[in-house]
Amino acid sequence: MRYVVIGTSGSGKSTFSRSLAEAIRGQYIELDRLHWAPHWTERPDSEFAEAVASNTEGNTWVVDGNYAVVRDIVWPRATHVVWLNFSRLVVFSRVFRRTLRRSLRREILWHGNRESFVRSFFTKDSIILWSFSTYRKNQLKYRAVRESGAFDHLQWHELRTPTEASHFLQAVADKAP
Repeated sequence: MRYVVIGTSGSGKSTFSRSLAEAIRGQYIELDRLHWAPHWTERPDSEFAEAVASNTEGNTWVVDGNYAVVRDIVWPRATHVVWLNFSRLVVFSRVFRRTLRRSLRREILWHGNRESFVRSFFTKDSIILWSFSTYRKNQLKYRAVRESGAFDHLQWHELRTPTEASHFLQAVADKAP
C-alpha cells in the first residue's frame, strides 16, 4: 500500500497521514520536511525530487503533500490517493487554529523553522491567506487530475468530512494484519 494524501493547506493532511501510516505500518513521508530547508529556504527542485524519489522506494508508505513538481515521481509509485476535500469552513478553522497555536507556542517545524505571528497573520506570505486563496483552485486542480486519466492505476478516496476521514482510517486499520 502506497498512499498520497492531498488537500488544501490546513485540511489535516499531516495528522491524517501519520494515522494512516501507523494503520498500514508504513513509512510517513512529509513533503514539507523534504522541501523546506532552514530559514524557510526552498530546496532546489532537483534536490527535492531526489529526496522524494529516495523516500518513496519502499512498498508501504504514506506521502503527505501537494507538490506538483514531484507528482510525476510519487503518483506513478502510489496505489491510492486520499483527497481530504473538506468544506472551506472546516479547512479555514483548522488552519487558523493550527497557525495561531504554532506561532504563539513558537513550535519548531522542519529544520528549525517556525511560523511567526506577524508572518502568519499580517503578510502576503500568510499560510492562512494561502489556504484561503488556493482552496477553490485546489478543488478544480485535483478534480482535473483525477478525470485526466493520467493516473488511472490509482484508487481514489475523496473524503468530504472529518467523520468520513475517521471512518476511512478505522476501516484501513481493521484490514491491517
